[in-house]
Amino acid sequence: MAPFNYTGTSHSVFILLGIPGLEEQHLWISLPFFISYLVALFGNITLILVIIAERSLHEPMYLFLCMLAAADLILSTTTVPKALAIFWFRAGAISLDGCVTQIFFIHATFIAESGILLAMAFDRYVAICDPLHYSTVLSHVVIVRIGLAVVLRSFCVILPDVFLVKRLPFCRSNVLPHTYCEHMAVARFACADIRVNVWYGLSVLLSTVVLDALLILVSYGLILHTVFRLPSRGARQKALGTCGSHLGVISMFYLPGIFTIITQRFGQHVPLHTHILLANVCMLAPPMLNPIIYGIKTRQIRERVLSSLSSQWKLC
Repeated sequence: MAPFNYTGTSHSVFILLGIPGLEEQHLWISLPFFISYLVALFGNITLILVIIAERSLHEPMYLFLCMLAAADLILSTTTVPKALAIFWFRAGAISLDGCVTQIFFIHATFIAESGILLAMAFDRYVAICDPLHYSTVLSHVVIVRIGLAVVLRSFCVILPDVFLVKRLPFCRSNVLPHTYCEHMAVARFACADIRVNVWYGLSVLLSTVVLDALLILVSYGLILHTVFRLPSRGARQKALGTCGSHLGVISMFYLPGIFTIITQRFGQHVPLHTHILLANVCMLAPPMLNPIIYGIKTRQIRERVLSSLSSQWKLC
């Protein structure tokens, strides 16, 4: 597969290259992208349908999981189809408005997922540390308010990114060595001062994702303090067992991002295609693995899915 040879500049169109240096392997690279996207679609849609259909799953933990599955669908659909178009058809052209739209949905969904994971940590904290008031503290009204707060926070903190990018004059090369548009990657092509973009992006990261991660650590510190004070080993194992799926999802969300940041900061000699592949792992891994983790670890969801598949098999 030949690389793009578009070298002009444009104020309204960008060219996404995919993964520079690996153009000849784009077709093979597209296979894990395509498979992970199919798994993410099937897994997350199945989770949403099962939770909606099964009344016994209308509990806070599963309602938050339903929100997370919806966010995963948005995140993967915002990035993977365009990447596949680049790999399969070399369709890397994207308008400035399309690029800004992609920036908005990627960053807003990422922050929303972080907020949902924090809400799920709070759910586990209340369930273990204050079980007598669980249904009162996390009523359906409270869950709806938390969901609205997560969406509103994401919208409000990322909307300025749209205007910060739109205000920039682009007079340099419009060829982006990536599979999707990212705020700072696009801003670096501007022939203007981008310090506002840099500092705003850093402040958003610190005040949302980093703060959420710290609060999750605090909540699990309190959970562990409570668990180890339980009288029996069986009770401790049961309490920790309810957190297993959530801890797995947290790992899938935060660890690839942390590893990517460390690589970008200290891996000056790491090839560009490695940085881009790591960035794509952050987009591909959580949507694909989250429903698998919860499907395997949560008995109610597993039994419901197996029951539905068995019924469909009998009908066939």
